[in-house]
Amino acid sequence: MMMRRAALVLMTLWIVAAGAAEPVNAGEGAVVAQATKKPKPRPAAPQPPPLQPTAQERVEADVSTRTIAITSGYSGAEILVFGAIENSRQPSAESGFYDVAVVIEGAPEPLMVRKKGRVAGLWVNTSTFNFNAVPSYYAVASTRPLEEFADAALLEENALGLEAVRMSAAADSAVRVSSEDLVAFKDAVRRLKQSADLFKRADYGVIFTGRSLFRATISLPATVPVGPLTARVFLFHEGQLLSKYQARVVLEREGIERWLYAFAFERPFLYGIVAVLLALITGLAASAVFRRRGT
Repeated sequence: MMMRRAALVLMTLWIVAAGAAEPVNAGEGAVVAQATKKPKPRPAAPQPPPLQPTAQERVEADVSTRTIAITSGYSGAEILVFGAIENSRQPSAESGFYDVAVVIEGAPEPLMVRKKGRVAGLWVNTSTFNFNAVPSYYAVASTRPLEEFADAALLEENALGLEAVRMSAAADSAVRVSSEDLVAFKDAVRRLKQSADLFKRADYGVIFTGRSLFRATISLPATVPVGPLTARVFLFHEGQLLSKYQARVVLEREGIERWLYAFAFERPFLYGIVAVLLALITGLAASAVFRRRGT
């Protein structure tokens, strides 16, 4: 009896050991391995660089000279304004992609305008109007007429064009006239300045010499008042003002003219005495010469 129980126990242990040693199916093992193995994190995909905005066009310019000397032989001068457009998108010089306007403007000065009327069959001055500040000189040059690439409000805002020249009326004169008369006086100033060659306009005076290079030549008459000048350059595209640039030019007296000018304004009494003495000496010398010829 004891032997039979021992045999049953040994047989049971052998069956358990054999079951534990039985190999596991490969497919099942693969499934178990896949279920227990953690996936590796994938590297993040590189992000594309942000789109860069189109660079804004900008005008860079300069003038051929910053100082113009006024001497006894002065008969006028020319100012060459040249420049380039940074980040230009213009395909060629002839494409007309951009428009450029160049302005040379003198220092403002007071001005009186007189209006004539017929009185008793005669033309006499019937009224006057005073301006506190009117540019002593104004010249504008552009790639084409200003009205073709900019509206009136934009031209007025930037004092661009003869019709937009800033003229400051004196308060005592402005209250005495109507708005229509004020416009008439301003038109009269433009006509007078244009007849004296002090206001001028060149609709095709700016020329492109490349995709971004441009130039313009402004003539200064011999009658231009001495003083500072301001050169302004405007860049337009499809009616919009993209950029502007400003430079300074100085007209100054040199040599004997500068000395006489300073002498007259710094010592006016002494200058008057010298002028009278020179006139007397010149008159006596001329009288002596003519007396000798008469004899």
